[in-house]
Amino acid sequence: MEVPYTDTNRPDTGLYNAKVGIWLFLASEVMLFGALFSAYILLRVGAMPGHWPTGLLDVGPGFVNTLVLILSSVTVVMAWASLKLNDFKKFKFYQGITVICALLFVVIKSFEYKSKFTHHDVILKDGMRVDGHLVEETDEFIVLSHPVSYPAEKGIRERAVAIKEAEHHAHEAGGDHHHEDRKIMLDDIEKRTTWGPWANTYLAIYFTLTGLHALHVIAGALVIAYFWGPGSKMWKTHPEQFANRIEVSGLFWHFVDLVWIFLFPILYLL
Repeated sequence: MEVPYTDTNRPDTGLYNAKVGIWLFLASEVMLFGALFSAYILLRVGAMPGHWPTGLLDVGPGFVNTLVLILSSVTVVMAWASLKLNDFKKFKFYQGITVICALLFVVIKSFEYKSKFTHHDVILKDGMRVDGHLVEETDEFIVLSHPVSYPAEKGIRERAVAIKEAEHHAHEAGGDHHHEDRKIMLDDIEKRTTWGPWANTYLAIYFTLTGLHALHVIAGALVIAYFWGPGSKMWKTHPEQFANRIEVSGLFWHFVDLVWIFLFPILYLL
């Protein structure tokens, strides 16, 4: 049985089936991310003065990922346009770049996540707090690189500023500065945690939003990679329907890019 309107427009909507489906799906995605963005705004507005951290994220990787996704939006359009011009080789070229951009985005994001999970927040029994990246751990002590110390009761915003200043000075110094590492005995530690989603409200919403977005990037990349590889056989039998599938996957990819365009300034810059 042949399904109607796979490559021709429906008389009731003026769109073919797949485009109707993707717009309905994207409407549900807008509600999902809209609810999460609203939660972020309410949490930030409702936070007590000095208790909402800023500057915990490195703007550089986030900016590079923004450029990567913008480039991928261009190439996914060029891939679809190449099919409309009956140029299958150019389609493969541009769509291949799209897949590479998606992989690059995920790799950069994984390094960001690793940086957070290796960043330790240590509260000492003497009332001091130490932040730094874990470089060594034994049964007796831990070693933190480029540690920043301050009273444990210092506000989270002040802590964030102190940490960013220390990281900036370390970056300006360059090279390997293991002489700045600090050894902390486990017996002197009252509490220790990493900068995971459990650390504070800001990091919880950061990992929720960026993690969900990363899953969308991976899902979109898998679909695009399939149409670039084994799924491209349809071009020989149903070229118009195949071009429509590329357009639909491209619409989803544009949505993923648009979400990141909002995520980047909200989480990294504001």
